[in-house]
Amino acid sequence: MNGAHYLVQALKQQGVTQVFGYPGGAIMPVYDALYDGGLAHQLCRHEQGAAMAAVGYARASGQVGVCIATSGPGATNLVTGLAEALLDSVPLVAISGQVACAAVGTDAFQEVDVLGMSLSCTKHSFMVTDTAELGQVIAEAFAIATSGRPGPVLIDFPKDVQLAAMLPQYPQLAVEEPELLCPRALETARALLAAAERPMLYVGGGVGMANAEAQLREFAAVTGMPAVTTLKGIGALDPDSPVYLGMLGMHGTKAANYGVQQCDLLVVVGARFDDRVTGKLEEFAPGAKVIHLDVDAAEFGKRRAADVGISTDLRLVLPALAMALNIAPWRDHCAAMAREYAFRYDHPGQPIYAPALLKQLSNLLPESSVVACDVGQHQMWVAQHMRFTSPRNHLSSAGLGTMGFGLPAAIGAKMSRSEDEVVLVSGDGSFMMNVQELGTIRRAQLKVKMVLIDNQRLGMVRQWQELFFDGRYSETILSDNPDFIALAAAFGIPGETITCKEEIAPALGRLLASESAYLLHVAISEEENVWPLVPPGVANHKMMEQRP
Repeated sequence: MNGAHYLVQALKQQGVTQVFGYPGGAIMPVYDALYDGGLAHQLCRHEQGAAMAAVGYARASGQVGVCIATSGPGATNLVTGLAEALLDSVPLVAISGQVACAAVGTDAFQEVDVLGMSLSCTKHSFMVTDTAELGQVIAEAFAIATSGRPGPVLIDFPKDVQLAAMLPQYPQLAVEEPELLCPRALETARALLAAAERPMLYVGGGVGMANAEAQLREFAAVTGMPAVTTLKGIGALDPDSPVYLGMLGMHGTKAANYGVQQCDLLVVVGARFDDRVTGKLEEFAPGAKVIHLDVDAAEFGKRRAADVGISTDLRLVLPALAMALNIAPWRDHCAAMAREYAFRYDHPGQPIYAPALLKQLSNLLPESSVVACDVGQHQMWVAQHMRFTSPRNHLSSAGLGTMGFGLPAAIGAKMSRSEDEVVLVSGDGSFMMNVQELGTIRRAQLKVKMVLIDNQRLGMVRQWQELFFDGRYSETILSDNPDFIALAAAFGIPGETITCKEEIAPALGRLLASESAYLLHVAISEEENVWPLVPPGVANHKMMEQRP
């Protein structure tokens, strides 16, 4: 067989069943091999869409996402997806075509140094120059993508190597084993836990990537510790616990931000003290000692010094630290804050209040449903007002904040979990970023339900312009949006527009009952803002707030 046919078979040996991509000149041998190679391929309508679909597939399934593109512009269009996967720790293998080895460095047609370009947004990048190394490269790519802190790996694949004959070999590399638990570190952490009067559990996306939700929930139950999550940590904890305070940070709940600021011990699990979480770093949890648990030791001390840092599999360390704590007064205080500062939905008047709509939608969805978001106000409303019982059910672009993420991510999620309901919640600005992927939904006949919250604005940027730039609305007014229902209809997707509260319940019923993809276009006021908001440069307890 040649290198291209070998690639397809090697992917199957790695357990890959689905790939996403877009063909072109320098990757044609691979697409010829895909034609009857027994590996499912989904044509997306843009290489960025293919990369984001692979990310959505990986996040919803826990498997490695795979995307394929040609050289030059095909490969450069993958780069945003690689950065997305790196910042959100998603296992991804991207395969880019490249000009023949002899033409590399000659400015050949559609030649770009994608290897060099990708170094800052991958865990590792390879360029295969000989079929003799192809098997080892593919095995290493999957091992690197899934070992330790997951992330993306690029394989740049010149066309002549794709066409070269080879004898197939299928090496399998073991995934790197986590470090053993350090008895001294465990002893220190347990002493900190025993001494704490106001401990707080701070949960990030690493829990879901480590498949450690069960161990985390057991740890929370045994310790009785109140808890908060990051945007990516949502779903890892029991959302119905009286001491689950919700998301913390810039648009976190009041209870979460107050609780963290008041705690005397912060147990950080699979999180990285992101700037959107901490606010003014030197005033974040000012009286708290820190236990930091993360597979990536590079996070220890990067932004906040830890009194003890333990780098190993969370499924090992959480049971080792689980111990009953005598913190009843603190639990009662946090539960009281959760009740006192709970969101209200009694918005006056007839206009649609997006948080209330999303709360209604959440109440109607089965627990197994996946919700994919784009980036903006709607993204924060989903995080604040929808209920999730697994991190795999909440797909949101966290570290990179990629507008256009939601639609292809929903496609990838539906391809990986065809029996589960998959809902896209998008905004009018984000929706247009990868709107061409409606063609992918039509082509694959995917029953993705879409809720498009339309304020005819780039809402989050407009909110900041209102609050911090004297209302100078520079390039955030989208009053020339297309007719989104007509646009969906052009792709054979039915839908409807709603504009007032009384239309919400029947429209949600039609959305969820649809036997095909469906677009619910929701018109809301351009003046609606996301609250609370921690302004830039201030501590998290100094939130701006507006109640309905």
